[in-house]
Amino acid sequence: MVRIADLRSQRWFAADDMRGFAHRQRLQQMGLRRSDFMGKPVIGIINTWSDISPCHAHLRERAESVKRGILQAGGHPIEMPALSLGEVMVKPTTMLYRNLLAMECEELLRSHPVDGAVLMGGCDKTTPALLMGAISMDLPAIFCPAGPMLNGRWRGQITGAGTHTKKYWEELRAGSITPADWVDLESRMTRSHGTCNTMGTASTMTSIVEAMGFTLPGASSIPAADSAHMRMALECGERAVAMVLEEMRPSRFLGPAAFHNGLVAYMALGGSTNAAVHLLALAGRAGVPLTLADMDAQARRTPVLANLFPSGQHLMEDFFFAGGLPALLRKLSGQLELQSMTVNGKTLGENVAGANCHNHEIIRNVDNPVTNGSALAVLAGNLAPDGAVIKPSAASARYMKHVGPALVFDNHAELSARIDDPDLDVDENTVLVLRNAGPIGAPGMPEWGNLPIPKKLLARGIRDMVRISDARMSGTHYGTCVLHVAPEAAVGGPLALLESGDIVELDVEQRRLHMRVPDNVLAARKAAWRPMPKRFQRSYALLFQEHVTQADKGCDFDFLEGRGGVPEPAIF
Repeated sequence: MVRIADLRSQRWFAADDMRGFAHRQRLQQMGLRRSDFMGKPVIGIINTWSDISPCHAHLRERAESVKRGILQAGGHPIEMPALSLGEVMVKPTTMLYRNLLAMECEELLRSHPVDGAVLMGGCDKTTPALLMGAISMDLPAIFCPAGPMLNGRWRGQITGAGTHTKKYWEELRAGSITPADWVDLESRMTRSHGTCNTMGTASTMTSIVEAMGFTLPGASSIPAADSAHMRMALECGERAVAMVLEEMRPSRFLGPAAFHNGLVAYMALGGSTNAAVHLLALAGRAGVPLTLADMDAQARRTPVLANLFPSGQHLMEDFFFAGGLPALLRKLSGQLELQSMTVNGKTLGENVAGANCHNHEIIRNVDNPVTNGSALAVLAGNLAPDGAVIKPSAASARYMKHVGPALVFDNHAELSARIDDPDLDVDENTVLVLRNAGPIGAPGMPEWGNLPIPKKLLARGIRDMVRISDARMSGTHYGTCVLHVAPEAAVGGPLALLESGDIVELDVEQRRLHMRVPDNVLAARKAAWRPMPKRFQRSYALLFQEHVTQADKGCDFDFLEGRGGVPEPAIF
């Protein structure tokens, strides 16, 4: 148990000198009393609320619940706003700014008089970013997830955010629904604040984080609009104070066992392919060895048990009422490291021991998986020597072994301009390829990997085909999409050498992604290849393009891996 005199915040507030006087004076300037903050754990609330982030629209209010919890537990709250990174609105992609939020979180905690933190986020990149920063800073920290939005329904049909946006867009392009239908759908699919209500990247990451022990048990499944969410936020504040006194830092519980548990949850949920990139980044910050091969091995062992879009048929509110993540984890007890500690001071085994499943159709038993396909498969071959990923559980079985000619698009603008050309040389056996859409090429590796089906094929009833890119794909999306090809085309990876008409082989069972091009031909193409000129000469984007790692390494900055290494600020 840490002594009050040894609290980090006391370096700012306890000194009987001019600088200590100034620190205390400035807090009293805001109406606080000395007794409000002296001799108490000070908890920083890192809040990613924003007016333009519907995922986080309620976090301004939830921060008040967190503050109440901190105060009731004898601590002092300090709320600090951080980059919001709401999906859809941020261009060219929130992934470009994930590392910026991670840096901001780490530096907010380092530069201010805080002893611990409550991390408030939930939209796709905010969860990994906040944790990356907190892991590197290694102060006691607990994650308070934003929670999913309520179920959607349109004309009697269940609608999941993102998943059905894509589905109905294809139906509109095919002429199966009218423009008036599309406008009507626009205002009816998303019924409340909160993250996507499918098992997209947001719920994938918050659930993984819960399995790793960084949230209160069950926190990730609570809908954002549910009153239980306010109570959970209050409990996060209370627990943050206790974590400071117990010195419960990430380094005490975030080891190999925690990452193993996160992988088990990831695969059983049928989670987003984006989690592969984020988990590698988190592991790099924690100093835990983790590779794409580890993920592939776990995917082979763990069936998809959560019957949720896009792999299944239900939504997150249904998952919550069925028992949520604790119920799912209890069914997977045989695969988990149950002795792994969590932020509430108990082991994962203790946290899930009393969990009950109330709907075995939504949270399946191990012997009754949702699909035959795994949540993830890691491919390799001469087209992706450092790896690529696919989500078999949301893909078409007929394309799991496929050979076809490539149709290559050099950038997203070309793809958009040509994809619906009636004269496009394409059929259902063609392999659509988008390149220069990776971490450096795009920049930021946008969610362009779910390439649209050409309009003339949609008119024939075709709704899937093999697609390959060095981009990412929204976790809400589906289809036979090979993603995260590494190295990316922009740095001279083999994807840069592929030409339209080249034959591409995909064999998911054999984990193979290959182009039938002779080595000497590839060598000649490589000699003739020239990199694109750098797109940025200033700004954060310049820093990004010079220091971001490839997808198989987590797309973190090469100078930010690991904990510590930065001295505490001098108090002058």
